[in-house]
Amino acid sequence: MLTIATPEKTATAMTGLMATSTAAFAKKAPEAQERAGRHTSDTLRLLGEQLKPQRRVVHTGDVIYQAGERFGNLYILNSGFFKIVNLSADGREQVVGLKFRGDWLGFDGIAGGRYSCDAVAMDTGEIWVVSYESLMGACVSQPNLLQVLHSAMSREIAHDRDSLMSVCTLPADARVADFLRYWAESLAERGMRTDQITLRMTRAEIGNYLGMTLETVSRALSRLARDKVIGFAEKGRRDVQIPDVGALSAFVQRCLAPAPSMLQ
Repeated sequence: MLTIATPEKTATAMTGLMATSTAAFAKKAPEAQERAGRHTSDTLRLLGEQLKPQRRVVHTGDVIYQAGERFGNLYILNSGFFKIVNLSADGREQVVGLKFRGDWLGFDGIAGGRYSCDAVAMDTGEIWVVSYESLMGACVSQPNLLQVLHSAMSREIAHDRDSLMSVCTLPADARVADFLRYWAESLAERGMRTDQITLRMTRAEIGNYLGMTLETVSRALSRLARDKVIGFAEKGRRDVQIPDVGALSAFVQRCLAPAPSMLQ
């Protein structure tokens, strides 16, 4: 029998998911985060040694590949931040993904033989270009490469699922808090600092990614600052101070808490 999820059940599920995420992050002592960063570095070293990729330095606004371009390469991010942009038939742009060090670009082109999105650099970084054909050949003789490839694909699928759930079930303020939590935890998993992050996206781009207006994003950030969940560095409002990443998850849980009338 088909079961329809009620708002109360959805809120409960999301609260449980956020509580699990908060607990998992809380257990990551600096030593554990350092180990995670070493794992990313070790994986990149393995790929560099076994694939001998072409290294390419990119700058803000550089397009790695475009929708409709013939597929031939996968790209591994050695440094920098990147966004994935989907273009609709009528020309509308939608930011559908964010990529960090150790992530891969180009999986969307495997099935149809052409890339379905644009990949754009958000700051100066380095990508490694790997021929898909040569990668498949290397995986035959080196199964550890296939394991790395499958892990990267699995992470992308899991993140796409979590992003969809966030956009579909969270209120606006919680959506922005969850976005900042994801950004900070992504940095932590790569051994980078999380107490202050520089957002490489404008308020409009964040809104586009989260399905919100620029004004709604700005109001949500202001509320998070008023509640002292985040702060802004003096040199610019793109530099966000996050004293406690767990507080972002707690903020989301408070937004999901049932209203008093629902408890009666």
